[in-house]
Amino acid sequence: MNNDSPENDLLTEFENYLKQTHLETLPMGGQPDLKTVLAEISALKTEVKAESRQYKNSLDSLDSALKNLQEDNRVLAEQLAQSKLRLETEQHKIMRTMLLEMLELYDRLSDGMAILKKYHPVKTLFKSSRKKDIRVINRFKEGQGITIRRLEQLLWQYKVRPIECVGKLFDPEKMHAVATAFDSTKDNGKVLEELRKGFLLRDQVLRLAEVKVNKITESTE
Repeated sequence: MNNDSPENDLLTEFENYLKQTHLETLPMGGQPDLKTVLAEISALKTEVKAESRQYKNSLDSLDSALKNLQEDNRVLAEQLAQSKLRLETEQHKIMRTMLLEMLELYDRLSDGMAILKKYHPVKTLFKSSRKKDIRVINRFKEGQGITIRRLEQLLWQYKVRPIECVGKLFDPEKMHAVATAFDSTKDNGKVLEELRKGFLLRDQVLRLAEVKVNKITESTE
């Protein structure tokens, strides 16, 4: 077996190293000088204090940086919340404006449909074209009805609901009384007729209903 392998050489060198003594580095008599030891301990204490101060300063700097970061995050969170609120408010205003415009269109279409339902061509005039006129009017009513229903579906998708008024007690938060009438068969303050339809957007009033209210006055005679 060959003993000249690199592993054996390393072992041999390590054994020789362990056998070496470093007495020449020690003070006379083989004992370290007490003054030297105290000086080294004092120097070590000074170094430890300096390191401690540096460590404390580093911790203070990190703590200050962390507090600044937390404050910056708090301010940023408040600014983001305010921006979100402003955006939601602006979107709500735009939505209300758009829906009110849609309701105006709905009113015009509904009024037009009401006129078409009441219209009948004069029998004594234009007899030859009367049937054709009726067909045209019916087709126009059909198209108008489809448009109104589509608009109602669109309003429904945006959570717009009509306010039920007729037969209900007058509610000033949802209704605007534009006329009064007397009907002894109805209770005082009951809505007799809806003159302009009102709508709710979710649970908030989008447009007040314009109504005629029953008003029973007591005789002063």
